[in-house]
Amino acid sequence: MSTTVETGSPRQYEILTKTSPAGELEGELLEVSMGPQHPSTHGVFRMDVALDGERVRKLKPVFGYLHRNHEKIGENTSYLGSMPYTDRLDYFCSLTNNWAYALAVEKLAGLQPPERAEYIRVITAELTRLQNHVCLIGFLLQDMGASGTPLMYAFREREKILDLFESLTGARMMCNYMRFGGCRCDLPPGWLEQAKQAVENYPRFLDEFERLLSENEILIARTQGVGILPKELAVNASITGPMLRASGVNYDIRKVDRYGIYDRFPFRVPLGEHGDTYDRYMIRLLEMRESVKILEAALRDIPPGPILDPKAKLRGFRPKPGEAYGRSEAPKGARGSYVVSDGGRNRYRYRGRPPSFLNLTILEDMCLGHIVADVVVILGSVDIVMGEVDR
Repeated sequence: MSTTVETGSPRQYEILTKTSPAGELEGELLEVSMGPQHPSTHGVFRMDVALDGERVRKLKPVFGYLHRNHEKIGENTSYLGSMPYTDRLDYFCSLTNNWAYALAVEKLAGLQPPERAEYIRVITAELTRLQNHVCLIGFLLQDMGASGTPLMYAFREREKILDLFESLTGARMMCNYMRFGGCRCDLPPGWLEQAKQAVENYPRFLDEFERLLSENEILIARTQGVGILPKELAVNASITGPMLRASGVNYDIRKVDRYGIYDRFPFRVPLGEHGDTYDRYMIRLLEMRESVKILEAALRDIPPGPILDPKAKLRGFRPKPGEAYGRSEAPKGARGSYVVSDGGRNRYRYRGRPPSFLNLTILEDMCLGHIVADVVVILGSVDIVMGEVDR
């Protein structure tokens, strides 16, 4: 038995009967729909939450409001024509999306990017990691109620990186930059010096950001012990990226696959101990410091030379029949592309592995038993973009 209460036409909440394990009536649960209009559910996404008072007893993520039809469009578009579509999945991280797709097609076609192109790919990917992680922290604090300052600090630093992307690719977010066998264009004059300056200043910003946030008693109270993700559940649910490493699992595709030229750069993989929201916050801070080390070495050692494999044929591109899977360590986790060729100009089959989608699958497990105010903070620590969830 349930009672539905409506305001206007859309249903706002539903009261459900609550029973004990023996089947006896104990009271009522309040089922609340959070989103998609809710400002802290990140756009076109909602959660059906069943509350016992303020305690979460059930939670169901509901998505599909931003369906992009990415994979089916990709099967009806040329190989090169799909590169701009990858930008629009995780639109914060278009360059790491480009890279995962390029890796899959390069395996299929037997292409090898030149040395300079590999360095440029690493540089752009790590700059992408910096701007994604700093924005995630800003959004997390915004969800927590710290309106304004942390997010504006984050956006201030993001703008410097987006200026670099714009001068290199012509676009700030939808970069469409990587190509099969290399990159679309070389670095413009003065770009390396500007990038070195931005990277040199970044650790001072991180010190400032940490002084502002990491020992703040409100942040600590709202995040420590909240939204714990056990190591075993993270592995079994195929969670990847900072969420997995915050639970103490030492797994980073840059170390495992050694794709590109990541084996040339010494960097460590930060790990958490508790798997809670605070660990997920700290892992992103620590990963930004490691990205700075990679960037300093890559910007120092980048060689001259071509940026595209001479065997690469972008027009009339028809790889031989076969299948390939490419993946990159995107800021949110493992970003994968699976491509099947039948020898034609379009892919026979095309699938993507979006980290945001998979990382959302354990949202209920992290929220059960917490109060409703914690749900918004836990969701904020997952780091999702609905473009790739609803691919």
